[in-house]
Amino acid sequence: MIATGLGAPDQQQSGFIAGVRRAAARFSTRWTRFWRLVAIYMPKRLYARSLLIIITPMILLQSVVTLVFMERHWQTVTQRLSRATTRDIAAIIEMIETYPNDDDYAKVIRIAQDRLSLKIDILPPDPLPPPGRKPFFSILDQILSTEITRQINRPFWIDTVGNSGVLEVRIQLEDKVLRVFVRRGQAYASNTHIFLIWMVGTSLVLLMIAIPFLRNQIRPILKLAEAAESFGKGRPMPPDFRPRGAEEVRRAGFAFIQMRERIERQIEQRTAMLTGVSHDLRTILTRFKLQLALSGSNVDTEALDQDINDMQSMLEGYLAFARGEAEEDAGRFDLEGYFDKLAEEARLRKRKLKTSLTGDPEVHVRPNAFERLLANVIGNAMRYARNVRVDAIHARGSLTVTVDDDGPGIPAESREDVFKPFVRLDQARNLDTSGTGLGLAIARDIARSHGGDIRLDDSDMGGLRVVVRVPA
Repeated sequence: MIATGLGAPDQQQSGFIAGVRRAAARFSTRWTRFWRLVAIYMPKRLYARSLLIIITPMILLQSVVTLVFMERHWQTVTQRLSRATTRDIAAIIEMIETYPNDDDYAKVIRIAQDRLSLKIDILPPDPLPPPGRKPFFSILDQILSTEITRQINRPFWIDTVGNSGVLEVRIQLEDKVLRVFVRRGQAYASNTHIFLIWMVGTSLVLLMIAIPFLRNQIRPILKLAEAAESFGKGRPMPPDFRPRGAEEVRRAGFAFIQMRERIERQIEQRTAMLTGVSHDLRTILTRFKLQLALSGSNVDTEALDQDINDMQSMLEGYLAFARGEAEEDAGRFDLEGYFDKLAEEARLRKRKLKTSLTGDPEVHVRPNAFERLLANVIGNAMRYARNVRVDAIHARGSLTVTVDDDGPGIPAESREDVFKPFVRLDQARNLDTSGTGLGLAIARDIARSHGGDIRLDDSDMGGLRVVVRVPA
């Protein structure tokens, strides 16, 4: 029994939590359905949605200002004006009752008209007209009736319906009826519409300014979409396309142009690669045929083995070049560990290597591809020079690796050519009888796929300087 008594509150609490969760799940489901319904009826184009984003808050703001601020303004001002008008009518009633022997009440009528701007009439003691139709929403009718009841406290009849600028008030006295004509502006804040006109007018002016400005901001996005669509269909880029508009749109435009250039370079390189493959393999196959034709049964197996090795080396180079843009997840690359491996390689190859690192040793790149890039660049330096220096600076989201050597270097007019696939210089550092002329092409491909680049310059050590710069 005791255990049951203690467990009841826990069961109630668990039931309450389960109910809350079910209610939250129902609310989430309905909320999701609501936004799906909104998405169905929302405009599909960016321009229409942007206009909706501008106009909707403006309408909501004006509605809130009108319903809250203006309503309070109308009520306060109308209440004060109606109170003052009722006070004037009460004063006239007091004058009429103070001088009951004045039959024509000419002085009272004159004073009311000259001093109080009220037109009054003394009518026979006929019954008041039946109550008229009450307006659906009228601050004046409500406040004026309240003030007459509070200050005069006599039977009355008022007529505030209509678009005329005059209100009629009738008050039942002891042996007569007082009829008062009041200008609507004396009892009601009638100039509030001016504020509404100004508010709507300024909103229209703002929209007239915002709509062309918005159109100009969206036009670059439409141009970018048109250029991307043309590129996807193999058509040339529109002649008037250039990055413009907001900074984000310009960045997207520049990114598209760079992407297009990279793709076009890749297509050109792949075309050149296929051309080189056919040429080089045709050369070796021709050599095979000549050796077989000239030697007869005495085949030089050593020469054939050398040709096979050359073909295998070429194919491996082609495959490495084709994999230059292969998909690889970005990760951390340790420069210190790689420099330690370079030091061991330099010792085995009997080269003098100096390395320096400034900044964080870990960089965010595609590790395998970036290691291939550095291996191609630094491997060339070790192949053609005795002394090599590698300086790495990692700062402000960028990595700069500078490779200097004291080798023969490359002439300035030929430095851009060495990045083309299968290009070999007759008397330069990349003359490699066992190579395919793809090392620097692969390296630049990898650097540009990271958003960077490679450039060549003169080294202060007397040879070539290779500068690799990539975002990291």
